[in-house]
Amino acid sequence: MEKLEDAPKFTFWKGQMETNGVKINEVSEKYIRRRQNGEVLFAMLEVDADTPEGDKIPPALFLKGHAASVLVCLIDKDTKEKFVVLVRQRSISDGSQTYEHPAGMVDADDAADDVAARELGEEIGLDATAADLTKLNPRLWFPSTGTSDEAMHFFFLQRELPRNEIMAFHHKNMGNASEFERITTVVTTLPEAHKLVNNVNGLLIHFLYLQYVGDYEMMRLL
Repeated sequence: MEKLEDAPKFTFWKGQMETNGVKINEVSEKYIRRRQNGEVLFAMLEVDADTPEGDKIPPALFLKGHAASVLVCLIDKDTKEKFVVLVRQRSISDGSQTYEHPAGMVDADDAADDVAARELGEEIGLDATAADLTKLNPRLWFPSTGTSDEAMHFFFLQRELPRNEIMAFHHKNMGNASEFERITTVVTTLPEAHKLVNNVNGLLIHFLYLQYVGDYEMMRLL
């Protein structure tokens, strides 16, 4: 059973805090969720820490570590029409069926692009390697700086396929039961995906991708 202080995501967070001049006095464990192998998956912590300015850091920390998200763009070989592959599953945010891009948690000692490629196989059944992915953000971005250490890595993958092979990714039942994942894949156009997705990271990756490929006409349709 991995101890909190030995978990890579905890040691990375603690090192970043200390690098930025924050003195950690005490960390209290409120709840820890572990993988089946005993590794720390995430944790709810109460932190007593002092800033260089003499203030206290807000004490609530949801320790999650890094995460990788991938926009998968499959292009019809004949028509050049673009499709994206989403994953649909129930969300703790409000209990609804949510639509997101394939994503996974990255421990501090993992390579984000390797994790992202692996998640494509696990969540949508697409064989890919890290070399197939293009990074979209030049440095770590934090979705919720006030309550969590979570930092995002954004990638995209483009692949030309015959239309029938693209549609074979539609409505596949995927996911890992041991991680409480019940996933259904959805193939749709990017404008339609933008209507379906309500996750801020998912909406952001649309604009990052379109900016990277220079498709400003499509951007205006979102």
